[in-house]
Amino acid sequence: MLPSSSSTHASPGHLHIQKWRGRIGLSLVAALSVLAGMTDAIGFMASGDFVSFMSGNTTRLAVAISDGDMGLTLRLTILVATFVIGNALGIVVSRLGGRRALPLLLCIATLLCGAAAWPYEEQLPALLAAIIAMGMLNAAVEDVNGLPVGLTYVTGALSRFGRGLGRWMLGERRNGWRVQLIPWAGMFAGAVLGALLEHHLGLRALFVSGLLAGGIGLLSLKIPRRWQLGYMPR
Repeated sequence: MLPSSSSTHASPGHLHIQKWRGRIGLSLVAALSVLAGMTDAIGFMASGDFVSFMSGNTTRLAVAISDGDMGLTLRLTILVATFVIGNALGIVVSRLGGRRALPLLLCIATLLCGAAAWPYEEQLPALLAAIIAMGMLNAAVEDVNGLPVGLTYVTGALSRFGRGLGRWMLGERRNGWRVQLIPWAGMFAGAVLGALLEHHLGLRALFVSGLLAGGIGLLSLKIPRRWQLGYMPR
């Protein structure tokens, strides 16, 4: 069961609901992490640029600046800025959609399918559409029962897991740190799947990402409204 500040005084019925809210939330996190990993692997293999892993693009940007490669510097600056814009748009779409996952995920699915259908040899516009989609994805879930989660990046999850492991080694028995492996495992599995798809379909493998986003959005209709409000950014 995921922790909550009021769990020690909650009724058995409330604890049962909280337990299921946590399970459903973590299942949603796992599915969205698979989507993020799949999309990042497809974009990286097709273009050489990361779609959701902006830490990697930031390091590459610094190296490009030190090398004096102005073309790559400009390209990576645009990619990082686009991801920031995608995050901002995710909040806007989330609010306009009443903080429901479906409208947000349908927008993401549209962007990914549009990127896959891009008919021209120049891939940058398709890549930017995919990056906006991944930025927007972070507005789908921000925390589950008070535990922060990341969807398109896993450094924070691994760091929280490692700190929790250290506390466990010192005898502290806090709950929740183990679940930080869920987004990492989801992103890893998604990246493996995305790499396999890209081998066969190239950038058009983003159609699969788009279909997955739409499918997750439809499944989110089964999640109680008040739970969705708890998962999504305020």
